[in-house]
Amino acid sequence: MFGLRDMVTAGGFAAYGPDFAAQYRRAADYVDKLLTGARAGDLAVEESATFQLVVNMKTARSLGMEIPAGLLARADEVIE
Repeated sequence: MFGLRDMVTAGGFAAYGPDFAAQYRRAADYVDKLLTGARAGDLAVEESATFQLVVNMKTARSLGMEIPAGLLARADEVIE
C-alpha cells in the first residue's frame, strides 16, 4: 500500500492518498491571492478534500489476492 499513484504504476499493489492535481490547483489560488496583496499569515491552511484510490490488478493477481468487486467499483483507477 502506497500514498502515491506513481508507485502503483511502477508495480505496487495499491495507493490511497490525496489528489495532487487538485492540490496544485488550490496552490495556484493561494499564489493568486498573495500576488494580489493578501498577507500570507491571513490565509487559512486547508487540508486535502479529495483522495484517490488506485489498484494494480496485475500485481494483485501475482500476489494471489482477490479484490472485492465493491472495492474495485470505488477505485478511481484500476490498472490492468
